[in-house]
Amino acid sequence: MKVFKAGAVAAVAAVLALTATACGGSSDKANGDGGASGGAKDKIVIGIKFDQPGLGLKTPDGKFTGFDVDVATYVAKELGYQPDQIEFKQAVSAERENLIANGDVKLVVATYTINDKRKAKVDFAGPYFLAHQDLLVRADDTSITKAEDLNKKKLCSVTGSTSAQNVKTKLAPEADLLEQGGYSECLTGLENKKLDALTTDNSILAGYAAQEKNKGKFKLVGLKLSDEPYGIGLKKGDKDLQTKVNAALKKMVEDGSWQKAVDTNLGPANYKAEPAPQITEGS
Repeated sequence: MKVFKAGAVAAVAAVLALTATACGGSSDKANGDGGASGGAKDKIVIGIKFDQPGLGLKTPDGKFTGFDVDVATYVAKELGYQPDQIEFKQAVSAERENLIANGDVKLVVATYTINDKRKAKVDFAGPYFLAHQDLLVRADDTSITKAEDLNKKKLCSVTGSTSAQNVKTKLAPEADLLEQGGYSECLTGLENKKLDALTTDNSILAGYAAQEKNKGKFKLVGLKLSDEPYGIGLKKGDKDLQTKVNAALKKMVEDGSWQKAVDTNLGPANYKAEPAPQITEGS
């Protein structure tokens, strides 16, 4: 009887182990942390922009291109994930903190400027890029060399843009500000000479100007109307992940991959990027 009982106990233990394995073998999304935890690394979910050429763009054939995509792919590899183990999720500006807090993504790499308001909700690694607010004008336009030159001219940006309001209220109060639903509308107006300038982060402007269909049509004025340090957003308090991502960013700069990504994605617009910034988050 003792032998029977021992065998029965062993059998029950085996069944329980199998059951636990079946329940525990959950997908990354079920783990609620945007990436595999505790076991094999199946995938990592990273938030990016889907509509910013040169930075984060989902192409009609379902592929992803841009500087932020290259940074995300490099960091993911250093964390142990191959490109086919990355799931890119759209991270619109207003939802980035929620995506991180809810565990829908592990990281956000989406022209995500580090500031104190955001740091109250999430942590950052980096910064990995320093952008500035700038102006985009037609390639043959020599009349706009500084923000004050926008007085009496037509300035375009997207609806609700703080960039445009910054110019309008602080630098060129007599500018005729037109807000559009998207940057594409501004570019069309700029090309057709119905508008004189478009303003937002210079990295975003360079991305649009570098598109094949826009090459040679536009140029950056080269102003630095604000500082926009881009960081990689992650869950608040995850110091281990922050340290690993910072290490990956440092390696990307040191082995030349960072500069290559800048040149490939933003170079065609004659964009003069700042040197890779010093990492300050987590230090």
